[in-house]
Amino acid sequence: MFLGRIRRTPSDPVELVARRAGGELLSLTGLGDDPVAALDSYGLERLTELVDRRWSAGPTLDEAAVLFEPPVATCTKICCLALNYLAHAQESGMEVPPEPVLFFKPPSALTGHNRPVVAPARTRHLEHEVELAVVVGKVTRDLPEERWREAVAGYTVINDMTARDLQLANISRNVPWDQSKGFDTFAPTGPYLATVDEVPDPQALELTLEVDGEIRQRANTKQMVFGLPRLIADLSNGMTLMPGDLIATGTIAGIAPLKDGDTMRATVAGVGTLVNTVKFRSA
Repeated sequence: MFLGRIRRTPSDPVELVARRAGGELLSLTGLGDDPVAALDSYGLERLTELVDRRWSAGPTLDEAAVLFEPPVATCTKICCLALNYLAHAQESGMEVPPEPVLFFKPPSALTGHNRPVVAPARTRHLEHEVELAVVVGKVTRDLPEERWREAVAGYTVINDMTARDLQLANISRNVPWDQSKGFDTFAPTGPYLATVDEVPDPQALELTLEVDGEIRQRANTKQMVFGLPRLIADLSNGMTLMPGDLIATGTIAGIAPLKDGDTMRATVAGVGTLVNTVKFRSA
């Protein structure tokens, strides 16, 4: 099942929707506006039954005619993993770390599918980073690796936007570089939350990123240095993960500069395609 959060117009309230092949959306009015909360309240099996019943009765919406919000209604943190693919570490001139390397994006960086990514005037060098994101479904702390699936509500696509000039300047000064990752709109996410039944093996998914039709990034999640069991166990070791939190599992090789007006298509096979256009305030 693919669950999303949309508005019909900018002034309309957020609606929870389900998607099926062909781009049809079904409004799930009465079930709240949060996919994670709906899955927690009803369970996947019961929620699937409710959605199936509504398909036969309710009118549908066209996904091309709605405005997408991020597929999580509440998010306390976006946990991002650095250098989690060997080829990306090599192109960055860095060694693969012996332990997962974590940085954070603020929830204020979130934006939705088909929304612009707006680079502030202070940067002239913006780069894309397609990633698989895990959507946390329950309060999780100190979860052992063998129970990692208990934390997962589903999966989505995230594009870890980076002001590379600012990041490299901070790295050269040996100071934190979170700001270069955390500007407003620098965490486009979506379009949907794909429930766990749609993704039986999250470690066997093709990732691609295209810019105006040119493929720049392509790899598979099986190439992660640290897989999901290790990441979730490591992150929850002493830190509470909350429902709606996102774990961005690292990008792949092929990062490259963007220019004003470029359109990015970030795809995780079986999860979705996230489309965003770049705008530079300095342009």
